Amino acid sequence: MKKFAKNILIYLVIFAVVLTVAVVYKGGVGTENKTVQFSTMAQYLDAGKVTSVNITDTKITGKIGDHKYITAYAPNIVELQWISDKYIHKGMLDNKLTYGTDKPSSGSTVLSLLPTIIMVIALGFLFYLMMNQGGNGKAFQFGKSKAKLYKGDGKKITFADVAGLKEEKEELAEVVDFLKDPRKYKEVGARIPKGMLLVGPPGTGKTYVSRATAGEAGVPFFTISGSDFVEMFVGVGASRVRDLFDQAKKSAPCIVFIDEIDAVGRKRGAGLGGGNDEREQTLNQLLVEMDGFGENSGIIILAATNRPDVLDPALLRPGRFDRQIVIGIPDVKGREEIIKVHSKDKPLADEVSPEIIARRTPGFTPADLENLLNEAALITARRNGTSIRMAEIEEATTKVIAGPAKKSRVISEAERKLTAYHEAGHAVVMRSTPGSDPVHQVTIIPRGQAGGFTMWLPTEDRTFDTKGNMQNTIMHMLGGRVAEALTLDDISTGASNDIQRATEIARDMVTKYGFSDNIGPVNYSDSDEVFLGKDFSTKKNFSDGVASKIDEEVKNIMVAGYDGAAKILKENMDKLETIAQALLRVETLDGEQFEALYTGAIDAEGLEKQVHEKEEELKKANAKEAEEFEKIRKEEEEKLAADLARYDTDYMDEDGNPKSEEEQPESEESKDDTDPKKE
Repeated sequence: MKKFAKNILIYLVIFAVVLTVAVVYKGGVGTENKTVQFSTMAQYLDAGKVTSVNITDTKITGKIGDHKYITAYAPNIVELQWISDKYIHKGMLDNKLTYGTDKPSSGSTVLSLLPTIIMVIALGFLFYLMMNQGGNGKAFQFGKSKAKLYKGDGKKITFADVAGLKEEKEELAEVVDFLKDPRKYKEVGARIPKGMLLVGPPGTGKTYVSRATAGEAGVPFFTISGSDFVEMFVGVGASRVRDLFDQAKKSAPCIVFIDEIDAVGRKRGAGLGGGNDEREQTLNQLLVEMDGFGENSGIIILAATNRPDVLDPALLRPGRFDRQIVIGIPDVKGREEIIKVHSKDKPLADEVSPEIIARRTPGFTPADLENLLNEAALITARRNGTSIRMAEIEEATTKVIAGPAKKSRVISEAERKLTAYHEAGHAVVMRSTPGSDPVHQVTIIPRGQAGGFTMWLPTEDRTFDTKGNMQNTIMHMLGGRVAEALTLDDISTGASNDIQRATEIARDMVTKYGFSDNIGPVNYSDSDEVFLGKDFSTKKNFSDGVASKIDEEVKNIMVAGYDGAAKILKENMDKLETIAQALLRVETLDGEQFEALYTGAIDAEGLEKQVHEKEEELKKANAKEAEEFEKIRKEEEEKLAADLARYDTDYMDEDGNPKSEEEQPESEESKDDTDPKKE
């Protein structure tokens, strides 16, 4: 704030100086000067309206009133002599006119250039201020590191604040123990890792756990992004790396955290046209600096990336980044712990259980879970609720996965019918296939770019997938297209995404996982290299004949999946019809409702009646909860108003001024001190 006020003051001073010079240069404030023709000047002199005249070269300036002047220029010296003899000399003899002239001055040229000089000085000063922003009083701070010293914003983060990641925290605990007591490691000749690379998908908590490491150790924590090293100026990145490590050495023991290190640590010389010289220069400097400090110097380098495959091998060797700590997607137990952490300040209803939420959110990262609970809280606040119920959790889960529901979209009846049979086909095939995951939700309400969707949830976390499960997944995806063909005698473009995903699975089965009996257990998959042109000049690692066989095998897998889905739906046409009609009536089915329809425990009409009854009960419950919320809010407002009124009466007089101490009521503590019963 002080720096901002200082800059504003400087700008105001510059503006005032320029304005003053301009005013002086123009002849002062309130002065009116009008340029007229030479003949007009002669008329003014002849009429005696000019009281004083000033002649400089061929310029004639006459005063015609208070702060009023006229200026004319004589065509040549002859006319100037003429007007002097005829009017000016005569007026001087009659004492009606005063005559003056400016003496020759060597500074006239400087005065004419004064505005230009002022402008150049002002621009130079502004350029200096721009280059000095954030430079600690020094200009041209391009080469200074942009690393920030993390102070935790008044809140110290430790391992206790990190849910899950038990093994990962144990790895990092060694670093913490070394920073606290390095002597015991030196005595046994142990070398603590110089650097530790945190690897994992986005949102898994890599940055958070690194801050917890610094908080646990109680040492300075420098944080910088990989992109902060790279600048448009050549050599800036390497200079910033040097400055970063200089700062770290002065603050040792400390932790240096480089987020998204793949921005500066990519493989050198990769890509079409070679590498980026500036980025490679920065990487080279980073490699040199990591080799430049001692093994037990008290500086630990932590880095995070979600693309370890693109990093340069020289960066990953022992002595630089000795360890790679994988921070993956949490399992069901880890998700439960994370949900407990993020729900501490949220009023959950009695029906809501972190265990249930954890089971229903496979594949969710910690960031996804935090976002889910926040969305549920927003939905609860939208209905003026006081506690987050399971209905809000379910809506938030669906919203995070598929996007917000678009109930206002106008959809024709033909499209609704097509979508209903399409999604019913997915659900029936999934339910009728042995070993498939249970159906969690079926809806024909558009969300995102999808006109409807069928959601299933795994019963347990899986690390690997099987051939049979992948074949079943292809059948599930093709179930919608098959249902359209069987019930509507036509097919639509709505299955394009299903076919694309199913084809990708089939191709991976053949080329990557070796699931084809005809092709054999050979990998024919394309390279996953991210650099453009890395394999530009290389040939594919299989012949045209093999490529033809691969295409044939992919087609066979897709046809087998289509035929399997068709067989299931033909055997369960009644169930397909029942579920489609139910979707047309209520639009959304949860897992229990779908199971009741599939098993015949209820029909579409009965389900519609049941859903309407639940909706009415929910409306009444929401209205009651909103009424209670409004009641509590009014009570708080009335209490606040009463407290303010009491304060005004006890401590303020009629004019709104504070009362003296003698006029103010006696406090409760003072009453207790003077109570005779307590003596």
